[in-house]
Amino acid sequence: MTEKEKMLAGESYDTRDPELIKMYHKARKLMQVYNTLDSTDTKGKKQTLLDLLGYIGDGAWIEPPFFCDYGAHISVGENTVINTNCMFIDDNTITIGKNGLIAPFVQIYTAKHPVKASERIQNSGNAPFTTLTSPVKIGDNVWIGGNSVILPGVTIGNNVTIGAGSVVTKDIPDNTLAFGNPCAIIKTI
Repeated sequence: MTEKEKMLAGESYDTRDPELIKMYHKARKLMQVYNTLDSTDTKGKKQTLLDLLGYIGDGAWIEPPFFCDYGAHISVGENTVINTNCMFIDDNTITIGKNGLIAPFVQIYTAKHPVKASERIQNSGNAPFTTLTSPVKIGDNVWIGGNSVILPGVTIGNNVTIGAGSVVTKDIPDNTLAFGNPCAIIKTI
């Protein structure tokens, strides 16, 4: 099993594996291009996103600057808008449905490390830390407020609103308003 396959399977993997480093550098180059393109260059922006992301639907809009680890594991549905300064750590898949609104400074993480230092710090291999991953899934028609953080393994259902500044640590079901740190369901909508 390759390190990339381990990463996507949620197993401990070497973050400094040559294949992953190559993907990382490719993403950095594409983000640099994307984040400096003229705002009127819609054709160039679309092509750069097609080269960077695993999937981007028609009518989707990502406002620069945008940051990610690899890009290839990100899927953005039709008509979804991702506002400025978002950071997606896509060491596993990040799937965002259609008609979403992702406010500025939203962070989505798929990578995680053991809490216990003796399990987290390695003395072998290229990478000094144990890293694991879990995918993040965000449904259709979801609005995530600014400065929110979505943690590894979280699934957010359809028609959900997450209030600004939330830290989403567990799954949020369809048709709910949720916010806070940790994010909690406030009511059904």
